[in-house]
Amino acid sequence: MIHHHRPAILLSLALLLFISACSQQPTPELVPAATPIPAIEINPVSGDVKASADIVPAQKAELGFPVSGRIKRLAIDVGDHVKAGSVLMELNDAAAQAAVAQAQAALLRTQAQLAELQAGPRQQEIAVVQARLDGAEAHLTQVTEGARAEEIVAAQAALSAAKAAQQQLFSGPTEQDRIAAEAALSNAEAARNQAQTAYDRVAWHSDIALKPESQKLQEATNNYEAAKARYDALFSKPDAAAVAAARAQVQQAQADLDRLQASATAGQLAEAEAQVRSAQAELDLLKAGVRDESIAVAEAAVAEAEAALIRAEAGLATTILLAPTAGIISSLDVNPGEMVLSGQTVLTLADLDRLQVETTDLSERDVGRVAIGQPVVVFVKALNTDIPGRVLSIAPQATIIGGDVVYAVVIELDEHPPGLRWGMSADVDILAE
Repeated sequence: MIHHHRPAILLSLALLLFISACSQQPTPELVPAATPIPAIEINPVSGDVKASADIVPAQKAELGFPVSGRIKRLAIDVGDHVKAGSVLMELNDAAAQAAVAQAQAALLRTQAQLAELQAGPRQQEIAVVQARLDGAEAHLTQVTEGARAEEIVAAQAALSAAKAAQQQLFSGPTEQDRIAAEAALSNAEAARNQAQTAYDRVAWHSDIALKPESQKLQEATNNYEAAKARYDALFSKPDAAAVAAARAQVQQAQADLDRLQASATAGQLAEAEAQVRSAQAELDLLKAGVRDESIAVAEAAVAEAEAALIRAEAGLATTILLAPTAGIISSLDVNPGEMVLSGQTVLTLADLDRLQVETTDLSERDVGRVAIGQPVVVFVKALNTDIPGRVLSIAPQATIIGGDVVYAVVIELDEHPPGLRWGMSADVDILAE
């Protein structure tokens, strides 16, 4: 029995010793041991990618004018097929046309100025300045040396003639002139009376105006009135204007003679020398030709005018809206006479001959399983048909729709079944490869 309970006694003693030791020392803090977590194997998602989509044109453009203006003409309507480069609509271009015309005129003017400088002076221009120089030199010689004898004689004769003409205004006609004037007047009166008598004989005719007697009477009457006017002028007193003109002519002739006979003053000599120097400098400048600097300035003016014309023509071109590509007018947002702003969309041009599919809700969780060229099956709901295709492009940037992050994927269709239209909804299965 003793031997049977000995292990139990020993165990009890050991337990008492342990309890006694624990009561004498502070209880140590228990730190739980780290439990290793087994690695979780993540399996990649596999299978097809599904998304909703819309049928859209492969190419679409919302067009507008780069400038503001008023619509002058619409060349298209909704549904029209247009070719690339076709005129779609035009703005009022009156101001742009005027700017082009002004720029063209400015270019022609600067080109003419450049051509004139490059051609140099004409021989006629040189001849004119040479004549001016010759006259200035002759005047200087006259001022320096005095007038020649024949010049003084000519001036004296001119003065005598002017005085004689003035005297004749007051002396009246000579006897010979009086007799001739009276005879001419009498002859003209007799001829008129004779013509009147002949006219009276046939005046009863209804066509008297066509008779030669009528014409002769008219001629005779005119001759008589002319002879009478000469007679009256010969015996009338000179009018104030004729007297003033004759007096001015006498004074001018006298001044010319006095100038020739008088000695030149220091001022007159200096003036004559200055005229010679001026004419000589002008002639030298013409013969020397145009400086290179002047031609360079004229060439720069031509270049500036050409640039201004290009700008004006470009401004005129902005008033015409052209089709950048072939397509169909899917929407038209303006009317003739309406004012549009720069950059405002006025119409939409779409290529409906090439339709494609664009996803609307492809999640960011699935875009990583989509690659360009990947095969796709497109189910068009309106046609109840499947169309094969391939991924053409993937949007590089996400779009937030209702808090979801989605990426647009464009799908190129392998075929275009009849009835397929822009805006139809579709479901796509991007097949896993």
